Amino acid sequence: MLLAGAMVAAGLAISGLALVQLRASHSEVAQATQPLRAPPGPTPQDSAPAESTPGGARPTTPAPEPAHPDVQAQKEGAKPALPPAPPEKMAPPIEQK
Repeated sequence: MLLAGAMVAAGLAISGLALVQLRASHSEVAQATQPLRAPPGPTPQDSAPAESTPGGARPTTPAPEPAHPDVQAQKEGAKPALPPAPPEKMAPPIEQK
């Protein structure tokens, strides 16, 4: 019990000394760098984006490309972006009720 009391008193004394030092120090705030300038505005593009309709699909300009090459590219030797799924990862089709 005596040891705990001595530890609390020491902690309070150290905290008090730290507060006195903080109050006595002269703190000055300086700006390290010049303020940044605004970036230049966007450059106009040749084609305007597609119009969106409420509740509709999100328009994309240009249309997204498939993740696999087309048949002609596969004949020329292009490989798909992802390998086929292993058999243990493929499930049977969901049956309609």
